[in-house]
Amino acid sequence: MLKTPQSFYPAINQPPHIGETRIFLFHAGRVLLRTADLSLPGLDDGLSIDPSATHHVGVWQQTLYQTSWTNSDAVQQPDFSWHSLRSLLGVLDGEFLGLAGRAYQLAEWARTHRYCGACATPMQPSASDRSYVCPACGMTAYPRISPAMMVLIRKGAQCLLALHANAPYKRFTALAGFLEAGESVEEAIHREVFEEVGLKVHNLQYFGSQSWPFPHSLMLAFTADYLEGEIRVDPTEIAEARWFGPDDEWPERPADGAMVSIASALINAHRPPGK
Repeated sequence: MLKTPQSFYPAINQPPHIGETRIFLFHAGRVLLRTADLSLPGLDDGLSIDPSATHHVGVWQQTLYQTSWTNSDAVQQPDFSWHSLRSLLGVLDGEFLGLAGRAYQLAEWARTHRYCGACATPMQPSASDRSYVCPACGMTAYPRISPAMMVLIRKGAQCLLALHANAPYKRFTALAGFLEAGESVEEAIHREVFEEVGLKVHNLQYFGSQSWPFPHSLMLAFTADYLEGEIRVDPTEIAEARWFGPDDEWPERPADGAMVSIASALINAHRPPGK
């Protein structure tokens, strides 16, 4: 599953030199990689990278990783090319992609917070934590994280799966939705389930969480038991929703990068044997 490596530790300021340095360079959601082996550029690859747009990500396997962004899609060296993160799902190691997802979110935060959102003064990086501070009005901007709930509803031996109308992948999966201001995760689950499929649930149980860098989500996955109601979908959100039981033909397991998602882990944990 897509996740930050356990041996990784973040670094805001320059850590002691312990090995080589690799750089995640992003443009329009794509990362620059060596074409031959999909490896990251290093300091000796001759790339022109703006130091003011560059931040430390952290250290993994004796290597310091940095992240940066550029407004130009020009490839400065012929042996490098741009790759979308989604296209790399299922192609590269999940731990490396977990690190890449972290780097992308930090690069996008740096790119979109160059100026204060309150008074338009150029922002300055904080010396004490991962934030930008406005020198004029004092507004502080931290990396953006958008929490979203995910829930698999169980009704006896059946599970509710839905085809989301606006999802990039057209496959049946668990219900999901973003939290609103002032909501707890549990409140968001009850609201989203009723809005999307017209059901009421109870017995919520936490399953797990995952950072999902498309572009800056934190997925909080739960299971819940059916309480009452008949399926009534909101067509703006859900194309189809139905119960899948042991005697039904379940959706195929994804053979591509979607297997790295917590949605796949949640469904596979409740998939009947042989399905």
